[in-house]
Amino acid sequence: MLIIERMDHTLRKLKTQSANMLTIGNMTFGGASLMATLNEAYSFSVLFIFIAAFFDRFDGVVARKLNQESDLGKQLDSMSDIISFGVAPAILLYELVLTEFGIAGMAFTVLYIASGAFRLARFNISESNGFFIGLPITAAGTVITLSFFGLAAFPPVLYMFLFLLCSILMVSTFTLKKV
Repeated sequence: MLIIERMDHTLRKLKTQSANMLTIGNMTFGGASLMATLNEAYSFSVLFIFIAAFFDRFDGVVARKLNQESDLGKQLDSMSDIISFGVAPAILLYELVLTEFGIAGMAFTVLYIASGAFRLARFNISESNGFFIGLPITAAGTVITLSFFGLAAFPPVLYMFLFLLCSILMVSTFTLKKV
């Protein structure tokens, strides 16, 4: 009986942390993307960002469904998002394209990351009302990551404008209905 009670207790604990475990999955794949970029495994880096997006899509759903929403979860989600959709896509495209622009390439990369961090901080202090203010970093990071597939077709300077556009949209104050 003791073994069954322990297993039941462990399962209940796992259930209470399931949303946070999905969030950690997001962060894990964001970190793996960075490592892949550093090892010049760019296709894996892209794949890992998309897997992180999959985890990010469902952590909030699980938290709401299981009534596990918390301030800790909200902060953890933002920290995961800055890695997976801020730093990882920025470093990927910086390594592949923006390094050829020297300091300007660095500046656009840092601007994108800083804009994403600002967007997440603003989100964390705002009340949830069914709308996003500005472009969510997950969407911006996904757009930046998808642009990887246009490397052969688009001129390198387009990527500087893409980083700038995503940065402006993230810090802007337009509203977008949550889905």
